[in-house]
Amino acid sequence: MDAAVRKAAGAGIARAPALVLALVAAGAFLISYNFFTMLFHGGGGIGAAVTAGTRDPVVAMPAWMRAAADTEARRRPFHVALTATDAPYSRWQCRVMYFWYKRMQARPGGEAMGGFTRVLHSGKPDGLMDEIPTFVVDPLPAGKDHGYVVLNRPWAFVQWLQKAKIEEEYILMAEPDHIFVKPLPNLAHDDDPAAFPFFYITPSEHEKIIRKYYAKERGPVTDIDPIGNSPVIIKKTILEKIAPTWMNVSIQMKEDEETDKVFGWVLEMYAYAVASALHGVHHILRKDFMIQPPFDTKLQNTFIIHFTYGCDYSLKGELTYGKVGEWRFDKRSFPDRPPPRNLTLPPPGVPESVVTLVKMVNEASANLPRWDDGI
Repeated sequence: MDAAVRKAAGAGIARAPALVLALVAAGAFLISYNFFTMLFHGGGGIGAAVTAGTRDPVVAMPAWMRAAADTEARRRPFHVALTATDAPYSRWQCRVMYFWYKRMQARPGGEAMGGFTRVLHSGKPDGLMDEIPTFVVDPLPAGKDHGYVVLNRPWAFVQWLQKAKIEEEYILMAEPDHIFVKPLPNLAHDDDPAAFPFFYITPSEHEKIIRKYYAKERGPVTDIDPIGNSPVIIKKTILEKIAPTWMNVSIQMKEDEETDKVFGWVLEMYAYAVASALHGVHHILRKDFMIQPPFDTKLQNTFIIHFTYGCDYSLKGELTYGKVGEWRFDKRSFPDRPPPRNLTLPPPGVPESVVTLVKMVNEASANLPRWDDGI
């Protein structure tokens, strides 16, 4: 519309009779009054939904908007990066993990699950090179990990990010003991990565130690998220900045006697959380990212099972954590070979999370070639 037309239209509106404007105002009042009467006093429609306590339409995300958000998440693929060693203990877990990655990627809703790389930080190829896409990187120099093999993880990511061609904009950092139980969308939002909050990562309870690496001038200790590096979905460009800092902080923590003693086996997780805060990166905390049997008993809407803990039960289905059960599944029982095919299922009464875990390991082992060879 050109200027002359707009001017004429404006003049026409200005000359509208006062009666017309009054009618418009009255109509708007009646519509608003009827809407809010229905909203606050019930009588069907939206008001009935509110008074019935089902949901608040003003606050809840409409179904169409949620569907649009899910569609957008599926359009932003992430690359799965799995750090691993060539030890038999690591290999059988990687095979199970990759098996279920491919299954879930192929299902509806798996569009965001992009490429996959096992970042092998043993320095040389192994027997899984033809089965799982693998990128070989060097371990830390001899003695630098102080017997803490996980210290190689940040160094592995530094090398991989520098040398590999990664097409996806986002990266999911994963571990061998992760099993996908349903397709995973991209949970990150633009520059805000998504992470799982661990109950045992508590920076505020260790402020004295944290301040060795995150000075007061940087901000409060609450800036540090209660997370590790995995599972995390993060933009590749942001991880490229964090990774070298993560590596350096991990080594500094390991070489500090007090920090090493207090943080123990989760030291590298704290290092990632601190490194992220040093770069001003804060994560969206997603409790639905994964569950950890046997403490998490239901699948609910989770995406990943993390089988880091041993699952020990009596034949009555009672948890005997801390004591070897009459029935048990613990990945540490298989350090030198994969678990046998067709593991015995848990007794009645054991939670669905544990039952699902064992069934999924069984299905993977039944379909993977040369499983018993422990390649």
